Amino acid sequence: MALTTPASGTTTPPALEGPAAAPETPSNTAFPPGFEGRAAAQERPATAPVPSGPATAAAGQPVPAPADTTGAAPTETSGTAPTDTGRAAPTETSGAAPTDTTETTPAEARPSAPPTSPGTLAATTVTSGDKDATALRGRVALIGIPGLEWSDIDQAQTPNLWRLMSEGSSASLSTRTVPPSGRGITCPIAGWLTVSAGQRAGTPDEGCPAPPTPQQNGEGATIPGWNALAAYQPKTGYAARIGTLGQIVADGGGKVAAIGPGAALAAADKSGNITKYAPTPSALGDPAPYSLIVFDVPDLATAWAKQPRDEYGIPTGLPVAARKTAAAEADRRIGDLLALLPPRTTILLAGISDITPNAHLHVAIATGPSPDGSAYRHGYLTATSTRQDALVTISDLTATAIQALGLTAPREVVGRPWQSGAPAPATPAEVVTELAGEDLASQVLREVRGPFFTVLVTAQLLFYALAALTLRRRRPASTRTTKARPGLEGPKRSPIAPEPTPPSPAPAQPSPAEASQIDTPGESPGSLKAQPSPAGIPADQARPRPQRTDSTRDEPAPAEPTRPAQPTGTTEPTRPAQPTGTTERTSTSATTGNPASGSKLLKSVQVVAVVSGAIAVSTFLAQLIPWWTLPVPMLSVIVTILGIAVLITAVAFAGPWRAHVLGPLTTVAAITSVALLLDVMTGSTLQVNAVSGYEPVTGGRFYGFSNIAFAIYSTGTILGLAGIAHWLLGKRMPRAVVVTLCAAYGGFAVFADGWPSWGADFGGVPAFVIGLAVFLILLSGKRVSPLRLLLVGLAGAALVGVLSVIDWLRPESQRTHLGAFVQQIIDGEAWTVVGRKFAAMVGVTVGNWSLTLLSLVALAFLFLVLARPSRWGVAALGLAYQMAPTLRAGLFGALACALIGFLMNDSGIAIPAMALTVAVPLTLAACVRALQLATPTPPAPPSEPAAPSRSAA
Repeated sequence: MALTTPASGTTTPPALEGPAAAPETPSNTAFPPGFEGRAAAQERPATAPVPSGPATAAAGQPVPAPADTTGAAPTETSGTAPTDTGRAAPTETSGAAPTDTTETTPAEARPSAPPTSPGTLAATTVTSGDKDATALRGRVALIGIPGLEWSDIDQAQTPNLWRLMSEGSSASLSTRTVPPSGRGITCPIAGWLTVSAGQRAGTPDEGCPAPPTPQQNGEGATIPGWNALAAYQPKTGYAARIGTLGQIVADGGGKVAAIGPGAALAAADKSGNITKYAPTPSALGDPAPYSLIVFDVPDLATAWAKQPRDEYGIPTGLPVAARKTAAAEADRRIGDLLALLPPRTTILLAGISDITPNAHLHVAIATGPSPDGSAYRHGYLTATSTRQDALVTISDLTATAIQALGLTAPREVVGRPWQSGAPAPATPAEVVTELAGEDLASQVLREVRGPFFTVLVTAQLLFYALAALTLRRRRPASTRTTKARPGLEGPKRSPIAPEPTPPSPAPAQPSPAEASQIDTPGESPGSLKAQPSPAGIPADQARPRPQRTDSTRDEPAPAEPTRPAQPTGTTEPTRPAQPTGTTERTSTSATTGNPASGSKLLKSVQVVAVVSGAIAVSTFLAQLIPWWTLPVPMLSVIVTILGIAVLITAVAFAGPWRAHVLGPLTTVAAITSVALLLDVMTGSTLQVNAVSGYEPVTGGRFYGFSNIAFAIYSTGTILGLAGIAHWLLGKRMPRAVVVTLCAAYGGFAVFADGWPSWGADFGGVPAFVIGLAVFLILLSGKRVSPLRLLLVGLAGAALVGVLSVIDWLRPESQRTHLGAFVQQIIDGEAWTVVGRKFAAMVGVTVGNWSLTLLSLVALAFLFLVLARPSRWGVAALGLAYQMAPTLRAGLFGALACALIGFLMNDSGIAIPAMALTVAVPLTLAACVRALQLATPTPPAPPSEPAAPSRSAA
């Protein structure tokens, strides 16, 4: 059963429910906070707002490079420079966000700041003395339709939207902002404020209040309550500077017009003023004088606001008929504006918010000249913020509008401009179907993710319990007396006449070969032992030595010292005869050898363990199949994941490698490592909308390795290398060569994890380096000392530092969060970020009790069940270590990587939990195979009664 948390309003399984997200990442995700705790790579963390003006550059903040104006459209000459009338700042404050993020004094009580003068903001964003860098060009019409989804677009009902989509580029829009209390959605007012700031914004009000009606002042207007809205933003953890869009255009010499209350929020300058406000397109008049026109199309939001509200003040969903009617009316309004716009106007259309109780992907369409001067062609939109075709974000909308006008976006605008991406299907109907399917996939994922992980955790716990019973339950005696059927009795044994016992020779020392078969403490008679093998050859690949069975038990065992001679006159008692009707029969282990090799239950445990270890990578490979288009999507995704896991298991047992101790483990681990490596090198498409990946709806991450993917990838890589090293050593390859080959692939895997264009994983690189180093040190036969670990840790930190600096040296529009962290160090914000990450890690670990329980149970199973004597006597894990010594190196390397990853990432306990979900089942499969390959030791002969003492005689 899923629960809805008051903090986020998201649906998560009770077992995976964690604490409220850290301030910089307000949770609106249906995925447990512990699984995806990273902030969006392109977003700026909570920092104290920096006052605009020349002092900004002096404070050490870098200044972005000017926008590329090559091939730009001709500059509009019909517009006029804005006047000061209607833009004057209120007397009590300039409307800028407060500079102290910890200030709790009401905005009205703060000392007023000097008003922002025209050109001040532009001075903080220009990086060159070339005046053409800030010269306006073209015209932008930004049309926002709160709640518009791709399923709302129809050729008959919405012909204007259909035409725009046919002419331009299209994509799904992630509208993640600061959600209202109790619900993980974007309200219309929060969407408009985010467009204004270029950063996630929100309001302090409960529910989804309507945008305030502007107070008109001549042609212009002022937003009521603007100062309170500006003062609230630092408290959200994002410190959005509302008014950025309108201020930049005004300071650049452009004129801004707003149509509708929501548009007024987006178009206002930092004082909350709008140069031109009109309630309808017809009231705007001639649009030629305006560089930026923002249009609020509220029909869907207005109809939604009339619905009954839930306990959080959020209206329920619209009926289908009412939604179609509202979409048709919105299309008509859009047509009215399109008829007024001059040619070569850049049109940016976006469904900027949700109008449902759950978050959705929305419509994004762009036509006309793009920021680089070329026209948006028919196809998909993309942006460097997502690196995904047909996927952009709401903060990208602000950056696109600014750069399409030839202006430079400041650092506080975290989005990246929309660009034409991959070709789309030829017909608009196919485009609508495909993009609507992406939203459907996100909705199914939201519904299935919670139950899926609940079932996964429960199944893992039950499986560990059943496997422990299988391995540790009491084993039947090696030989037993059983009733025989009448007529099948053997000959009765007659008593043996007592004879004097001849003197026994002195005890002989067993040979080394014989000594290897002596039962060791903790092993029961008849227990399993790994056979000695030639140096350098793994035990499971050496020829087994023949062992004696119980049939030879009357002969003296070479491994057992000779008993001392009996005193003269004493006799050795004979064994009592069996009762009539019984016969002494040896057990299966005595006649056929290893009892484990014939255990069907043990074989079933091995198969289920391999399937369990393959589930993690199957959650990503399932994205190769469009399961969301099948009749029952929720059932389809579960069946698809299980089906792929079974196929991987079939491969693991299909070839000759299945006979080796690490055969199935190596197969599954190698598939896991290679599949995720290829995915991250080709755009991370398998992680989008994957059960263990990231959701575009939540906007936490859009490319590279998520925390969960990193845990699965690093574990698969290290265990896969352990299996390959075992195989290479069995081929008598020199150990130094094996270590070198493992280091080469492992080094490339670490590079792929951290390279900004691929994995872009900051916290994973040091953890991966340490885990890989532990594996390589143990593989080479050396000891892992504290000094070596310290040196390796420093090397990992240096590597991630170099990758971060390389990323920081790239243009700001192409940086990932690695380069952003370097900038945060320069700005003095690094400790704040580290503190938030640590707090998030602790909160996730404490809150996600189910993940903590799963991790503890997995470790207990590993070291308290597998590492202790089994029902067959020998410890299964120790036996596997003997047959495949590289398993120990790989297992310890993977555990070290998971531990450091737990300490360095804000997903906390989720990282070791998912790493153990891969490592422990595969290790269990190797242990089972080791038990099956082992040869039983002979049971000791029956003990003799003690000789009578002289006093007794």
